[in-house]
Amino acid sequence: MIYLDLILGFLRVGCFAFGGAYGAIPLIRDVVLSYGWLTDEALTYMIAVAESTPGPIMVNLATYVGSSQAGFLGAVLATLAVVMPSFIIILLIMIAMKSALKNKYVQAILRGLKPCVIGIVLATGVFMIAKNALPIMSGSKFDVKALCLTAVLLAAMFGSKKVLKKKISPIMLIVISAVLGAIVYGI
Repeated sequence: MIYLDLILGFLRVGCFAFGGAYGAIPLIRDVVLSYGWLTDEALTYMIAVAESTPGPIMVNLATYVGSSQAGFLGAVLATLAVVMPSFIIILLIMIAMKSALKNKYVQAILRGLKPCVIGIVLATGVFMIAKNALPIMSGSKFDVKALCLTAVLLAAMFGSKKVLKKKISPIMLIVISAVLGAIVYGI
């Protein structure tokens, strides 16, 4: 039964995740927590690991959850379930793309989805910061270290353009956050 649950859970994520992996995090959280596959804290750690490893976050999370719940076959099934809807949709879009992208209504829909995706990504980031640093959301004490790390990373991200005259690479931000995390929280 776990195999069917993995397929149905991650198929739901794959079918309804718009805006890429960051937009899918709330949906992944809902599926993983509703089945009881991971705790919220473990999922937050896995999102950080999936962010730091090569490959799409949704695929990395699906593979990890599938592997932790049902071994190698579970990992394969969860991964296939999460990518199959996108694969099929892209094939269908490629067939219809020539005429559809010229349609003004399709262009209007795509322009309308952009702010929605931005809002979902922003809400996820704010939720993760609040959940890990503020006692209101996490139910634990105030985490000064996490809040300071967040402030340093935000300063590096927004201040790099003024100091370096160019934006800092997301890869560099990940490296900086990993190094700072190891220093602050100890190896």
